Amino acid sequence: MRSILSRSRFAILELFFIINLVFFALLRVALLIKQWTDIDTSMEQILFAFVMGIIYDSAFYSYLLIPYALYLVAMPTRWYAHPLNKIISSVFFFISLYGLFFLILAEWTFWDEFGVRFNFIAVDYLIYTHEVVQNIVESYPLGKLLTGILVITLSVFLMVRRHVTMTFYYNEKWSRRLKIAAILFTLPIISYFSLHRTTYQFSQNTYLNEIAANGGYQFFSAFRNNELNYRQFYRLADDSQLSEKIKMQLTATNDGLYNIKRQITAEAPEKKLNIILITVESLSADYLTKFGNKKNITPFMDKWFQDGALFTHFYATGTRTIRGLEALTLSIPPTAGQSIVKRPDNEKLFNLGHVLNERGYDTAFLYGGMGYFDNMNAFYEGNGYRIVDQNQFTSQEVTFKNAWGVSDDIIFNRTLKEADNDFAQDKPFFFQIMTTTNHRPYTYPEGKIDIPSGESREGAVKYTDYAIQEFIKIAKTKPWFDNTIFVVVADHCAGSARKTELPVDKYHIPLFIYAPKHVPAIENATLSSQIDVAPTLLGLLNLQYESQFYGQDIFKIAPEKGRALISNYQKLGLFKENKLVYLSPQQKVDVVDDPLGEHHIVAPDTQADLVNDVMSYYQSADYIWTHRLSRY
Repeated sequence: MRSILSRSRFAILELFFIINLVFFALLRVALLIKQWTDIDTSMEQILFAFVMGIIYDSAFYSYLLIPYALYLVAMPTRWYAHPLNKIISSVFFFISLYGLFFLILAEWTFWDEFGVRFNFIAVDYLIYTHEVVQNIVESYPLGKLLTGILVITLSVFLMVRRHVTMTFYYNEKWSRRLKIAAILFTLPIISYFSLHRTTYQFSQNTYLNEIAANGGYQFFSAFRNNELNYRQFYRLADDSQLSEKIKMQLTATNDGLYNIKRQITAEAPEKKLNIILITVESLSADYLTKFGNKKNITPFMDKWFQDGALFTHFYATGTRTIRGLEALTLSIPPTAGQSIVKRPDNEKLFNLGHVLNERGYDTAFLYGGMGYFDNMNAFYEGNGYRIVDQNQFTSQEVTFKNAWGVSDDIIFNRTLKEADNDFAQDKPFFFQIMTTTNHRPYTYPEGKIDIPSGESREGAVKYTDYAIQEFIKIAKTKPWFDNTIFVVVADHCAGSARKTELPVDKYHIPLFIYAPKHVPAIENATLSSQIDVAPTLLGLLNLQYESQFYGQDIFKIAPEKGRALISNYQKLGLFKENKLVYLSPQQKVDVVDDPLGEHHIVAPDTQADLVNDVMSYYQSADYIWTHRLSRY
């Protein structure tokens, strides 16, 4: 029986589909042999895994065929045998074959390291491209492997070339091409609605489930869903014991697994103070003179930071803006995989803005760029914030912008306007600002500082310093100034790449709180991180509320109780007692003594309390997120 693609130009797709099925099946056989001793199950289940694999292979292929199928539909019959089309189609076929064999090799090496198909770890590799490429170059004979793939591709291409060439001479009406394309396009639609991320997980044996999956399909699924299965990849401990441990750390006494809700009390009357929280893009602590910088690129902040509360041992939780925003807003540990800001179903989570909203505050997120980037607008809007981004600026306001948005002076001027409007309505306000200037291409208005625009990051830092100076200068003239708390914090450091896996020094950022009539000029050396900002600010307002925050009021933390949570998507760390303990995929636990100094590796078994501490933070956070226990 002939298929509907027989004697059709679409036969080239059928040919490539068969090649895909054959080589993906061979990969499954190889993986099955590799893990044979770990797959203790019936032959029926193994056969079912291969059937499930064909389904996933077909789904993956159905998405890939869309562009070329459209090309085949649109190509007029009289042009199809043209030499140019023959070249285009042959090159497309050859490149597709090379891509197939490259994918199979990549899957094999990924499995060799992690024992699974592609997942969010593979997506993470796109973020840390430099480190990953360097690791591959050092770990594998890359030149020989790529040459080998080329030889295999050429061999297979020569074997099927005659069948490819035959398709150039098939004549068919446009109506028939359209009918075939319509049938083909139903395949990705069926796949989208019938296959889910976990459909392939039919067995109790994880290895068999992974053999049934398709790496390419899993890669794009992980990219879309942005999560790394914590309970599959990280070391676990007894939930009830960890629940009691984290509740004891947070002084939560309610019943229920990982129920960290507790009442925060105050010893003084509530203060109705405004809050302006400025999150500065990539403001590493080492840009400030206080922390050793010699270039004088933050002259205003260097002086201004002496007039309020400067937290000198303060750390970012991650390496991207959305990690910083997540920690500052939600006060939770960084969960494995992508930030909650970019995940689906992330609305109505207990957050700083919600607590203030309930007390009548105008709560707004202000961003100088387009807030659809990194899902920021959707996240903040879904959690009770009013949005002010570049779309809300008038043409008169936008005197300068680059690819990332308006310059910092413009977002600060808009903040002043928003504050004036709220003050006129006798409404307290909480504004959470995200700046953009300190980001490549490092451009800003000329003539304001002594470093030309676009020359260096140092210039961008100095311009941000200048913009904050002008903002505070004008704010001091406002009637709302005396009753406003100003906060400056970074979203993350300017860079995090180092030889060590979690370089603690590359998470060191400043936190500064300024309110002359309410906050004394002090330096606080308690070890802390971004998850502590929300409870600290609410503590300054003397608020009594039911908290679900993981963070604590830094002013009230005993110095010896300080700790910081840091992560890089895969590795989830706790910095405490001059030791860094962190969890990694494959159920690994590592402990480093003196991570800011000599950096000695310590056996995890000798640090049982710290290991339990780090697991209590991250295992509980995963449970709370998975079960949506932090809804309001």
